[in-house]
Amino acid sequence: MNAPTKLSRLQSLDSLPIDCLAALIGSIICFSFSPIFIRFSELEMGPNATTFNRFWIAAVVFGLLSSFLNVRHQKKETEPEGKNTHLRPETRVLIADGVLVSMGLIAWAWSLTQTSVANSSIMHHMAPIFTILGGWLAFGQLFDRRFILGIFVAIAGVTLLEVNDLLSLSLAQQLPGDFAALLSAVFFGVHSLITEQLRTKFKSVTIMTWSSTTSFLFILPVAVITEEQLFPSSVTGWFSVIALAFVGQMLGVGLWTYCLKKISSGFAGLVGLVVPVLSSFEGWAIFSEPVGFLTLASLLVVLLGMYLALSSRSAIKSGV
Repeated sequence: MNAPTKLSRLQSLDSLPIDCLAALIGSIICFSFSPIFIRFSELEMGPNATTFNRFWIAAVVFGLLSSFLNVRHQKKETEPEGKNTHLRPETRVLIADGVLVSMGLIAWAWSLTQTSVANSSIMHHMAPIFTILGGWLAFGQLFDRRFILGIFVAIAGVTLLEVNDLLSLSLAQQLPGDFAALLSAVFFGVHSLITEQLRTKFKSVTIMTWSSTTSFLFILPVAVITEEQLFPSSVTGWFSVIALAFVGQMLGVGLWTYCLKKISSGFAGLVGLVVPVLSSFEGWAIFSEPVGFLTLASLLVVLLGMYLALSSRSAIKSGV
C-alpha cells in the first residue's frame, strides 16, 4: 500500500502545470509588496480612498486590455451575438465576485485601524480554511488528509510569525479588529471559490475586468462618505496607488486568477500564507523593520505546510 501511495504523490507533484505554478508564485510575490504600497499611500489618504484608487485604475486598464483582446479576436474569427448571450447568465456571478472582493478589502482596511497589523494579517490569511469549507459544502470538493495537514501546518507557521504581537495587546483592544479581519477572510475564501468556477468559462482578463469595475463602483460611495481626501495630492501618493493597482491588483490578483484554471483554489490560498513572511522581509529591506528568529522559523514551517499540500493529490484539479 505504501508504494502506490508514494507514487501517486509524486505523480501529483510532477503533474502541476508549470505555467500556472509560475503564475501563482508571481502573484504571491506581487501580493507581498501590497502592504508596502498601502503604507506609502496611507501617509496622505485613508484606507478606503487607497482601495478606491487601486480599483478604478485597475478597472480602466483591464477594460482597455479586454477591449483590445476582443477586437483582436474578432479580426481572427467571426463570432457574432453568441458571446453576449453566453455572458448574460453569469453576469450576476461576476458582479457578486467583485462585491465580495470590495467588501473583503473594506473589512480588512477597517481592521487595520482597530488591531495590530500582526493580528489582522493572521485572521485575514485564514481564507484557505473558508475556501476548503465552502468547496466541501457547496461543490462537494474533497481534500485528502495530507492536504488538510499542510493547511494547518502553514497556518501555524503564520501564527508563529506574529506570536509576539499577539501577546502584546489585550483581548478587549483587538477583538473588533480581529473579527473584521476574520470576516474579510470569509469574503476572500468565498471569492476564491467563485473565481475558480468562473475560470471554467471565462478568461482571467474578463473576470478581472468585471471584478475591478464592480469593486470600484461598490467602494466609491463608501470612500466618498468616509474619506476627506479621495485622490492622492503628491507624486509619491500617485506612485503608490498606481503601483498598488498594477502590482497588487493587475499582476497579483490577475496572475492568481489565471492559475485557478488548473490549480485548486484551496492550494492557491494555502500558498498565499507565505505572503506575510515575504512582507516581513520586504519591510526589513525597505523600512529597516527587524526580522528575528521567529520570522525565519515561521518561513520554514509555512514552507513545510506548502510542501505537504503540494505533494497532495488535492493540489491540482482532476483531469489536468
